[in-house]
Amino acid sequence: MSQVERKETVWLINQDASTPETGYAGRSYYLGREMAKLGYNVYIVAASFCHHLREAPSVDGLVDIEHLDDLAFVRITVPRYSTASSPLRAIAWLVFAWRLRLLPKYLGEAPDIIVYSSPPLVGYLGAERLAIRLKAKLVFEVRDIWPLTLCEVGGYSHSHPIIRFFQWIEERAYKRSELVISNLKYSYTHMVRHGMQEKKFFWVPNGYLKSEVIHKEPLDEEILSLIPTDKFIVGYAGAIGRANNLSNVVEAAELCKSNDKIHFVIVGDGEERESVRQKIKSLGLKNVSVLGRIAKRQIQSLLACFDICYIGLKRDPLFRLGVSPNKLFDYMCAGKPIVYAVDSGGYDPVGEYSAGLSILPESPEELCKAVLYLFGLSQEERSKMGENARKLAEENYEYSQLAKRYIQILTS
Repeated sequence: MSQVERKETVWLINQDASTPETGYAGRSYYLGREMAKLGYNVYIVAASFCHHLREAPSVDGLVDIEHLDDLAFVRITVPRYSTASSPLRAIAWLVFAWRLRLLPKYLGEAPDIIVYSSPPLVGYLGAERLAIRLKAKLVFEVRDIWPLTLCEVGGYSHSHPIIRFFQWIEERAYKRSELVISNLKYSYTHMVRHGMQEKKFFWVPNGYLKSEVIHKEPLDEEILSLIPTDKFIVGYAGAIGRANNLSNVVEAAELCKSNDKIHFVIVGDGEERESVRQKIKSLGLKNVSVLGRIAKRQIQSLLACFDICYIGLKRDPLFRLGVSPNKLFDYMCAGKPIVYAVDSGGYDPVGEYSAGLSILPESPEELCKAVLYLFGLSQEERSKMGENARKLAEENYEYSQLAKRYIQILTS
């Protein structure tokens, strides 16, 4: 631990949180790390296992504490499961929520502030109980609107018993938490309809960590060898799930195949990865490569291989409440033109700051047209878009800046 004078103690509880060594790291890790640098005593509390992890850590006992620079990363042991749809995943939610009660015994000092980050929702009940018991300020953070996402994207019925249970927790959290923070800019409109007082709400987007850009790790040679060096690369790096709609990319690649100088590269993993590969195979496409997940610290080295970066989501009213995908900020700070195929309501940083092109989602024709347009620009014109993206990231989305805003909200 550093010798910075300690201020309030903050517990950031996010069951799916990880470190750069075990997974994608992400919001809780980066905000927690930067808050610790500001002198706050930060504990990130996560589960020992979740399906997002690249490499699950070994954990001793029911609660394990790892000290990382200025913060403590706490892992609560939960059952392992094979896939996101496994029934054991729900058991892990319940176990995590129940075992949160053990934290005072293992951590010693009581928190001044408890932030519970959702999803999953079930652990909120354990966090609320802790806040009452320890007389701590309780803050509810929403990274994804459950159970709405489960219904709109996952196809669950609003009358399903599990969805009703989640709805009860969600509305309880809006009413009983002192503050509500979200990375989704317009999510407050949904929250107010479900019982939240609007004055409780604060928006803090996701971002990027400057040091990971400066000190990026080189790509593994195996991955590097699979990316053509003599082509114009249209790249995607991130989850391959239903919401990401990467069949749109495959269909756009088919429309672009007459131009043999353009190649599409998809890097990541997820439930739709195999179906994407099968679609490429069935269409007989040679201009699309699907590569596996890579370490977070290698992302910037990967993006350096791309000429333009693609991000897209299915068209859904849910996304008009706001989006804040990590890959967007990675793309921005890589200084690459971005093709943004997301209907995210009034939030369109790519179009607003001329950082690339904003197009309609779920339209292979629009995507193909955008790719051909960017391909036809001069390198200087594309570089200008990339510089706009990088400037936008540096001025608005660096985690050290976001952490200051977050702390200001927590301590207000």
